[in-house]
Amino acid sequence: MTQPTPLQRLRTIMEQLRDPETGCPWDVEQSFETIAPYTIEEAYEVDDAIRRGDMDELKSELGDLLLQVVFHSRMAEEAGLFDLDDVANAISDKMVRRHPHVFGDHRYADSEAQIQGWEELKAEERKEKTGSDGLLDDIPLALPGLKRAHKLQKRAGTVGFDWPDAARVLEKLDEEVSEVREAIASGDSDEIEDEIGDLLFVCANLARKTKVDSEAALRRANAKFERRFRYIEETLKARQQDIRETGLEEMEALWVEAKSHE
Repeated sequence: MTQPTPLQRLRTIMEQLRDPETGCPWDVEQSFETIAPYTIEEAYEVDDAIRRGDMDELKSELGDLLLQVVFHSRMAEEAGLFDLDDVANAISDKMVRRHPHVFGDHRYADSEAQIQGWEELKAEERKEKTGSDGLLDDIPLALPGLKRAHKLQKRAGTVGFDWPDAARVLEKLDEEVSEVREAIASGDSDEIEDEIGDLLFVCANLARKTKVDSEAALRRANAKFERRFRYIEETLKARQQDIRETGLEEMEALWVEAKSHE
């Protein structure tokens, strides 16, 4: 008897988990909406394994992410919408269509021309899918804010609506900081939120112009903050001091000390 391929085995396992009579009650009651948060979480865990350089963990996390694809595909198959083969064929068709220089006779002069060609092909696909040629139509609302800001700015930049360089973005950043100060002085919470949003949007633009992933930069800053704050906690604990009773000046001194050890 022919042994099933690893992917066939995984599909069979998911079918059994989703069986209304003999399957797992938790798996059976799930829907696209309830599983979606897990899908996003697994993608972040793949990213985390890559950043830590843990290849064994990456293998495991990619498996978890693959399970999400199989799970969604199985629910769609049960509803008569599509199955895993349709998903695989759809992405294969897309890759062939978007790489005419690899799978066809088209030739690009250089990488810049290739990127332009890629954007033109994506624009055609958007128009076919949405019936509209709006540049921003298909950028998902569910993306993290900084990531979505990056995509909005990049997409608008394909038609020239963009700052020419990082220096101009820095000028805009100074302007936005001034407007945040004015909003805070006004005490209007709605205006403060609006201006801080503008400031973050410009920061995302600055990251894009300097070829920095804004989400990665913020995660790095978060990790740095955690590392230094834990140093404060551990140092105070070693001194048998309660952090809640420690003044800001002493904690700031320990923060500087933590920086010096990095």
